[in-house]
Amino acid sequence: MIDFRSDTVTQPTIEMRRAMADAPVGDDVYGDDPTIAHLQRSAAERMGTEAALFCTSGTQANLLALMSHCGRGDEYICGLQAHNFKYEQGGAAVLGSIQPQPVVNQADGSLAIDDIRAVIKPDDVHFARTKLVSVENTIGGRVLPMNYWPAIQQLCHSQQLALHIDGARLFNASVQLGVDIQSITRHVDTFTICLSKGLAAPVGALLFGSKDFIQQATRIRKMLGGGWRQAGILAAAGQIAFDVMPERLSDDHVLAHYLAKRLTEIDEFEVDPLSVQTNMVYARCMQGRSRELQIYLQSRDILIFGGDPIRFVTHLDVNQASVDTLIKGIKDFYTRSI
Repeated sequence: MIDFRSDTVTQPTIEMRRAMADAPVGDDVYGDDPTIAHLQRSAAERMGTEAALFCTSGTQANLLALMSHCGRGDEYICGLQAHNFKYEQGGAAVLGSIQPQPVVNQADGSLAIDDIRAVIKPDDVHFARTKLVSVENTIGGRVLPMNYWPAIQQLCHSQQLALHIDGARLFNASVQLGVDIQSITRHVDTFTICLSKGLAAPVGALLFGSKDFIQQATRIRKMLGGGWRQAGILAAAGQIAFDVMPERLSDDHVLAHYLAKRLTEIDEFEVDPLSVQTNMVYARCMQGRSRELQIYLQSRDILIFGGDPIRFVTHLDVNQASVDTLIKGIKDFYTRSI
């Protein structure tokens, strides 16, 4: 199958599989798994933070961040399109009794400074206590500009708020901008990185922050059933994902631009190649037949989401030949429909 649905569908590499088979392991609840310990220590050193925590998923890592920053009855500010608001089943509210305060995402995915300032609650018994601002980078494939970070950092500092990045695809952002990832993360208190998206690990994400923050997050992870045992088998793949795979993300970005250009050949699609920044291409099916197209392509061993717009995602396991096969399949669909 050729799969353009997401970069979560990547298969672990041969090197990852070998590392998993050979990984030394121990009971991580006791702190005895050397492979997990090495991943957390080396990742924290690479990112310039005091500590890091290996988590089951980006969703869990985000939830641990929210619950570590906020207590019951507290509030965090986020975007209406934020993953930790829209796509994580309200976990912060359900499990942490934390109230989200969403604001509209700007065209570039950011949260306007004035919009954030406007919803910060005063110290009044009528209101939830605002404790945190959470932003996402990348969001919908868009990269937040570098000049945004000093501004939002200054706002949060002046209001005594913590600042968190949902950085599931943060390496994509740094690659697209051509900057070291620490030039982004140095502006925030905590952040996450998902290892099982474009970095191709089978499982896992990392949460970064201070030593005290990670200690608190570790306690909450255990409470939520996230106490690992011999999970060094998974951390071994995560180590390769973190150390090696960011280097190839530019290939995904180049391929996404190629895909967008090829989609412009199809009259029934509306796509703006100039809007493509990382590994996601959004195209609108002008005839409203995206679901029919999805079913047809699946019959030809090509997987897409039949949404409106359709999101195509490039990753390790697709290449230029895959794109050419996709384009031919779409053209054949419309040809047979005439």
